[in-house]
Amino acid sequence: MSSTVRETALDHISTAQPVAPLPAPEQGKALANGYGCDVFNTRVMRQRLPREVYDRLMRTMTHRTPLDPADADIIAGAMKDWALEHGATHYTHWFQPMTGLTAEKHDAFLSPTADGQVFGEFSGKMLIKGEPDASSFPSGGIRSTFEARGYTAWDPTSPVFLLGDEYGRKTLYIPTVFYSYTGEALDRKTPLMRSVEAVSAQALRILRLLGNTTATGVQAMVGSEQEYFLVDRRLYVQRPDLMMCGRTLYGAKPAKGQEMEDHYFGSIPSRVLAYMQDVEQRLFALGIPAHTRHNEVAPGQFEIAPVYEDVNIATDHNMLTMEVMRRTARRHGYVCLLHEKPFAGVNGSGKHNNWSLCDSDGHNLLNPGETPMKNAQFLVFLAAVLRAVHKHGINLRLGIIGASNDHRLGANEAPPAVLSVYLGDSLSAIIRAIAYGKEAAGGCSEPLQIGVSVLPNIPRDLSDRNRTSPFAFTGNKFEFRALGSSQNIATANISLNAAMACALDDIASMLEAELAQGTPLNAAIQSLLAKLFAEHMPIVFDGNGYSDEWLAEAEKRGLPNLKDTVAALAHYSDKDVMAVFERHGVLSPREMLSRQEILLENYTHSVSIEGHTALKLGRTRILPVALAYQTRLAKAASSAAALVDDAAEEKAYFVRVREQVRGLMSALDTLEAAVNGDFGGTALARAAYARDTVLPAMNACRNHADALECLCASHDWPLPSYAELLWLH
Repeated sequence: MSSTVRETALDHISTAQPVAPLPAPEQGKALANGYGCDVFNTRVMRQRLPREVYDRLMRTMTHRTPLDPADADIIAGAMKDWALEHGATHYTHWFQPMTGLTAEKHDAFLSPTADGQVFGEFSGKMLIKGEPDASSFPSGGIRSTFEARGYTAWDPTSPVFLLGDEYGRKTLYIPTVFYSYTGEALDRKTPLMRSVEAVSAQALRILRLLGNTTATGVQAMVGSEQEYFLVDRRLYVQRPDLMMCGRTLYGAKPAKGQEMEDHYFGSIPSRVLAYMQDVEQRLFALGIPAHTRHNEVAPGQFEIAPVYEDVNIATDHNMLTMEVMRRTARRHGYVCLLHEKPFAGVNGSGKHNNWSLCDSDGHNLLNPGETPMKNAQFLVFLAAVLRAVHKHGINLRLGIIGASNDHRLGANEAPPAVLSVYLGDSLSAIIRAIAYGKEAAGGCSEPLQIGVSVLPNIPRDLSDRNRTSPFAFTGNKFEFRALGSSQNIATANISLNAAMACALDDIASMLEAELAQGTPLNAAIQSLLAKLFAEHMPIVFDGNGYSDEWLAEAEKRGLPNLKDTVAALAHYSDKDVMAVFERHGVLSPREMLSRQEILLENYTHSVSIEGHTALKLGRTRILPVALAYQTRLAKAASSAAALVDDAAEEKAYFVRVREQVRGLMSALDTLEAAVNGDFGGTALARAAYARDTVLPAMNACRNHADALECLCASHDWPLPSYAELLWLH
């Protein structure tokens, strides 16, 4: 790379102006009347569908009853007419395979006739079912390469929408599930929907036991905070590591990073703000309730957050949000980086998953509440959460795995890999009092009576926030903070819902057994809560999750510390882990084993790609520049020695550079041997080799290269620096 290219890019960036916003009337329309204008939502359905068809479709969407096949053609026709009126020419079944991304195959609405004309065709069959080639998607052995059939099926609970490019060309997107010819789930949406049904069924058992006869279902609700970095595209294209791997494999720490803590919640740069407004306007048109925007901790890092939604819709919306963010960035001359750790030495990016349960009457089951009944209900569901995280922590850990997230978990911007629950002083004191008697709360030996009227009114904010906890109670929900920014939130919520369904099932069975023996409800609740809180107290930790002391304490408590993806995935096939997913039909054993295989291979491929990229970048860009600079230093030292008696300083500087050059050459040779070595026979062995051999070899190359960046002339360095990537906005 010529340094002139980099300098030209820096000149252009220094004078860049924000992209002009849309005209004011259009902005107002997007915020008001334009909200959801690109969504085939209930308002559009009510206008375009016969009343009886609309009512049946609403029952399908709200109660998950099967769709009447006779209605499919009517619904498809209404969708087609609406899409054509809005400029769409194609439709696609939009699904979420095990690649970690979304997938789509576009088909035209228009079909030719014998007389040379065309007509718009979109039948109920086309709406309900599609057939992409399944052999080209990860299946973990479920499908052989020659067995190509796979199917997509419309998910009527998630809204159909229009998505366009910068030129206004639109396509009708139909959210679907993706499954194999033999019926196994090949995606993340299918098990997510199964987990929702599982947790609903078990939560309803609890509600019925507590006297609730009106709720017809329970829905997991999620609000996912999305962190991301923005870098100028003109610098991005000069970083092969960012383009190929999503993160910088080389790069010395800048003189200023986040030490001053002046970027967090700071004034948003005008060019970035224009990008944010553009993203929000596009999201509003898609019915995505983007609510919050701000600077994050690291320079160049930002956040967007929506309001809470049904977890199935929230998952689709988050995948769509990431797509919109990436597409919109190009218009503004940016690239949106969603990797968990694109820059070493500064905070990485997460995706906090704010999770709660809500019944069909609109009551949040994790809200401490204002009435005695809600307080008792809250305690039972709180006990279920503690049980789910304590007994099934490995399942939850499997929901946050990934080669990229490994770089973030356990660092000072993310919780540790050890799962624990933060409740805060007030709530922790309450459950200790319940578990151990009132002496634990205030020194009195009289036991605390727990019944339907167990608690006084509890303030909404029971405690301070704990940013070091992976699973923290924040007033009326739990914030699962360990998710990575690039991850599909379905993975974590599948694990969370499945674990919660098992915990609720256990508690319901315990209560039912007590009541069958004639124990009064209040007494049964009191006895059971005392037992549950005492049993699961080891999972509660309100201190500093970053401290070494906590890791030692967690080991004493018997909490698993699966430090990386490979260590976690090795337990995917454990009988007790598989039982959590199998118990309520969230995943079959075959589906679980296939996912273990896929995720291990994904890890291996990710690290291998990074290794090959680091090798080529080191050999073809960094090393030639370093060798050329070493030659210049040698000539400078020789010239100085010819003129003066003592040229020790010049020689010493030459030696410093040469030592790092030799170290880099040796490290690159080691890396070459690593990436071309024998990774092993099994998927687990290959992933372990990538972790234990390739990653350390890459890090050794980086250590020498980053040292050289600080020694060589800045003008000659072949890669944009961290300072340029992080601070130029």
